[in-house]
Amino acid sequence: AAMSRKGRKLLVDSLTRSAKHFTKSEVECLVKLFDTLVAKASSQFAGAGFDRTVFRDTLYNAFGMTDDVVLDRVFSTFDKDNTGCITVEEWVEGLAVLLRGTLEEKMKYCFAIYDLNGDGYISKEEMFQMLKHSLLIQPADEEPDEGVKDLVEIALKKMASTYLRVPFLLQDYDHDGKLSFTDFEKAVRDENLLLEAFGPCLPDIK
Repeated sequence: AAMSRKGRKLLVDSLTRSAKHFTKSEVECLVKLFDTLVAKASSQFAGAGFDRTVFRDTLYNAFGMTDDVVLDRVFSTFDKDNTGCITVEEWVEGLAVLLRGTLEEKMKYCFAIYDLNGDGYISKEEMFQMLKHSLLIQPADEEPDEGVKDLVEIALKKMASTYLRVPFLLQDYDHDGKLSFTDFEKAVRDENLLLEAFGPCLPDIK
């Protein structure tokens, strides 16, 4: 149902406070875009939001994001209440992190993307799943998965190497092939390029 002018103003004011990184006029534009996307979606959510298909198409068209695993994980991080529907609050607040988030917010977001089973760790298996589509050219004399396994080992060594200088931080990195958020955060703070070590899940500057 169409929202009253007063209701929309209250919504925009509320989202401007909660999303933090957008101005009021930007929030107004994002709410209008949300309405357009809802109109494209199936009617199963009764106008409350839009589904995974519309979300994926939007991220593809706006940001060129094409990896199916990444797109599904981004959807899951936006869909905080796990209903299969992106509400206007989830839309604006999710984009606030995706587009304007602080390093801290982006670290939490990227870690959640890579932690496929939500257990608080990024395992070797999860790294493999995220990286297996990233090799454009596979060496002819290697099994298809060998190059990906090599990438996983390189990434783990790079993440682990930051701890060699600060031994007491090894408490959360026991070389079992898992990274905790503490491990990930320390590595990223030492080298910001590691933020998207297991696959591109943020828009580029363009």
